[in-house]
Amino acid sequence: MKKSLFSVLWLASLTAATGLAHSPGEDARVYFKNLRDGQVIQVPYRVEFGIEGYGIVPAGTKDKRRHTAGHHHLLVDYPGTPNLEEPLPRNAHCLHFDNGETETVLSLPPGRHTLQLILGDEDHEPTDPPLMSRKITVLVR
Repeated sequence: MKKSLFSVLWLASLTAATGLAHSPGEDARVYFKNLRDGQVIQVPYRVEFGIEGYGIVPAGTKDKRRHTAGHHHLLVDYPGTPNLEEPLPRNAHCLHFDNGETETVLSLPPGRHTLQLILGDEDHEPTDPPLMSRKITVLVR
């Protein structure tokens, strides 16, 4: 009886650990280190990405780190919300930072622009639950 109970507990712990793969904890967050909502900027502007409670690795990472880390994507004037069940698109509204970059230089045209960070896994799929920053608006002069 003890052996079967041990097997059940071991299987349950393995299932729980697997279920947490690619799942940031409740305290994890991504944010803009040097931008705030409503800020007026001049381009080129160096944007710094922040992350807490989760790691950063390059896209395509296949070792164990992929379960506790991801890479940044920057949504620029993204229409709506990306499909969180699919890989993030690669286009002018969704910039990928495949090498694990934590900053970029923006050169946006004058006017209002929305910016938001979202973390993706090794296959560019959003984490579950999604690790996204607040959407902010900046004004480019």
